[in-house]
Parts: sequence; C-alpha cells; structure tokens
Amino acid sequence: MLHSDQLGSAGTAQPRRRNESQADNPILPARIKIVDLFENDMHTNAQAPMAERMRPRTLEEMVGQQHLLGKDKVLRRLIESDRLSSVIFWGPPGTGKTTLAQVIAGSTRSRFVFFSAVLQGIKEVREIVRKAREERAYHNRKTLLFVDEIHRFNKAQQDAFLPYVEKGDITLIGATTENPSFEVNSALLSRSRVFVLQPLETNDIELLLERALTDSRGLKNAFPATDREALSFLAAQAQGDARIALNALEVAADLCKGQQAISLQAVKEALQQRGVRYDKGAEEHYNVISAFIKSLRGSDPDAALYWLARMIEAGEDPLFIARRMVIFAAEDVGNADPRGLQLAVATQQAVHFVGMPEGRIPLAQAATYLACAPKSNASYLAIDKALATVRSSGTLPVPAHLCNAPTRLMKDIGYGKGYRYPHDYPDAWVEQDYLPEGLQGQRFYRISDRGYEKRMREFQNRRKPE
Repeated sequence: MLHSDQLGSAGTAQPRRRNESQADNPILPARIKIVDLFENDMHTNAQAPMAERMRPRTLEEMVGQQHLLGKDKVLRRLIESDRLSSVIFWGPPGTGKTTLAQVIAGSTRSRFVFFSAVLQGIKEVREIVRKAREERAYHNRKTLLFVDEIHRFNKAQQDAFLPYVEKGDITLIGATTENPSFEVNSALLSRSRVFVLQPLETNDIELLLERALTDSRGLKNAFPATDREALSFLAAQAQGDARIALNALEVAADLCKGQQAISLQAVKEALQQRGVRYDKGAEEHYNVISAFIKSLRGSDPDAALYWLARMIEAGEDPLFIARRMVIFAAEDVGNADPRGLQLAVATQQAVHFVGMPEGRIPLAQAATYLACAPKSNASYLAIDKALATVRSSGTLPVPAHLCNAPTRLMKDIGYGKGYRYPHDYPDAWVEQDYLPEGLQGQRFYRISDRGYEKRMREFQNRRKPE
C-alpha cells in the first residue's frame, strides 16, 4: 500500500528527498489508508477474506441497489457526470457502502482516502486536507474521504469536517448503519445527500456467489459441479448481507476441498448459528419493537409472535418486552378488555420469576391475548386531553362542595357544603358537578362501543347522555 506522498495524478511519484522511505515520513500516520485505485489492485490479496477480494471494481460490476444505480437513477447520473458532492450512505452491513465509495473514486479518478472512525481521530484530518489541497492545486485531482462508521464520532467531532466540506477541499462519503437523523450532526447532514442502501435481494446474492465460483479473485472454477440448491440456501440465509454469503462460501469451500461441488451440508456447517441482525442500542431495536406493537394493535397474533420471536432470538431483555406489553394493554386495549392489563402485569411478574427460556411462554400467551382482545385507546386519549386542558386553563380552584373538611373551621367557611353522597341515592348516583367552574360539561373520556367498554358506555349514557 502506498502513502499519499508517493502518488501522482497518473501514478507517477511526486518529488521527494532521495532515498526517503515510507518509514522516514513523520507527517502522515501509517494507519491512514490512502489508495490510488489505478496503481493498486485492491482485490488481489490472496490472504484477504473472499468478501474483500470479490469487491466490485466498476459500476457495471455492482449488484443490487438498482433504486440508486440503475439506468438514469440519480446516484448513477451523479457518478457518471462526476458531479457528486458529499454524501452519507446509510444501510445495514454487507450492502456495499465501502465498495460503492471505492467504485465512485475509481469512476471519477479521485484520490481515495479510507478513514475509520473506530481507529482514527479528528486530528489526522488536517494532514489529509493538506494533501487534498496539494492534489487539487498541482494535479487537479479531487480527494474522496470515506469515513467508515461516521456515527462513531460524536457531534462535536463531526463538526471538524464542516469547513473542509464547505470549501470543497474534500468530498466526504460517510457510511453508517445507524439512522443519520439521530447519529449525524444536523449541520453536516444539511451539506450532504443521504442515500439509503437496502439489504440485497436473494437473487442478487446468488449472482455474487456464482461470480465468486468462476472469478480468479474467488474460487476460479474449483467447484464446477456446485448446484443451485446450495447457493440458493446460502443466499437466502445471508439476510441480505453479501459479506456473510461470500465468507461463508469460502468456509464451505475449505470443507469441500478435493470435491467437485460445494455441498448443501457444507454450506449449513459454514453458516452455523448466525446472529439475528438486531442491535439493542440502535435503530433495529426500535424498528422491531415498533413492528411488534403495531402487530398487536392490528390484531394479528401471528405477526406479533414472529416479531416476539425475533426479539427473543436476538437476546432482547424479556422484561423490556413485558414492560412494553403492559403499556400497550393500557393504551390500546384499555377498558375494552380490562383483563389485558392484568395479564400483562402478571406476565411481567412471571417472566421475572421464571426467567428465560421458559419466560417465552407467558410472553407468547400475553402477546396472543392482547392481539386478539378488543381494542380501545379511549383512556389514553382521555388523559392526554385532560392534560392539555390543565395546561391551558391553569390551576382552577376546587369547587367548595368537593373540598375536604376535616376541621370545624373548614366546615364553617363552606368546605364540603352542598356535597351529595351518591350512595344515599338510588343506583348510587346523583347529578352534581365535579369539574371546576368553567369546565362543567367538558368530556374527556369518549367511550368506545367495543368489548367491555360497550357495557360501560350504556351505563354511562343512562347518567350522562352523549
């Protein structure tokens, strides 16, 4: 690998002191990876994992992301016309964020600098920018700075890129698996375009696997009899991640040395037990729990069980799941079936008591019950409406007849005067005002006609008709 002080616009060395070696250069930290894509073939290292060796080198070799790279799509047009400004690539692992950045650098004949937010710090950006300015001034060549896992930098650190992006010293490509709305500085976001990369389709991954079986960077026809069943299974199990698929293919190939085909059994052994893509501290965590709650709300027990299983398999805290079901039972089932909240609270206690894996059973019982229960969010809407009224009307005085009068003085000044005790009246009800003056007649709780609330509504309407 060459350092930037060795690279010229056409692969020729820039002037430097005679006999100066890379090790003698004190300016540029060795861990900054600066690559001239026209001198160095990044894909010929036989020791690199297959996913690294098989990276596409041109737009034509890219697989998937046709919503961005298909004919006449916006990103492809920007690359081909060399009008790409700073961008953020957002997508799950193995969807081609790094590869696409390298392809862009090659397509636009830009100097490519790989910068890892995990290994490097902002102080090294100054040297990168100094070299970028030299490249632009002396060779009329742009510098493409690829910042891998840009979300690892805090907001203040991300600010360090702003002046260089604004001046055009660098073209920044940030890659992140996290939602940039939350993880990328808003000032940096406003100066960048966000492109969302999707998990690869199964047929896209099959194409990459077939290419790896015949390409000199891959297995080079070592397994001519490999059938589609093994490849299809591997592609389906890769969860849209090309890196998983290619590296598993390499392991399966090692298991099948001396054979004519990579077997389905070898593929299964290579995959072993893959972790479900799910980060308890990141967006996927919130996406899955959102899908679970929305499935409960939509009265689909099968979908609710699927998302519940996804969380259990990924190692989610079972008490977190139970806690969300307690909230759901009050918010979305409510008084349409008051037993829903009882069951949800009992589930939290049961899971805490028995632990996992047995805790999955009460979790499933609660999920299926809540999904099939009649729904009402009337209580949820009612408390929010009441809170809004309190905030707008302020602390209105409690009507005198509702005030507590534990002492003679309080009784003498009218506390509790005129209060009518409902149990002294037929059906334990008597008409009187319970709201402060100015709010009489206000209705917060609009009871539905579903489940048990239908009976409640009939009871209430006998007293306070709609």
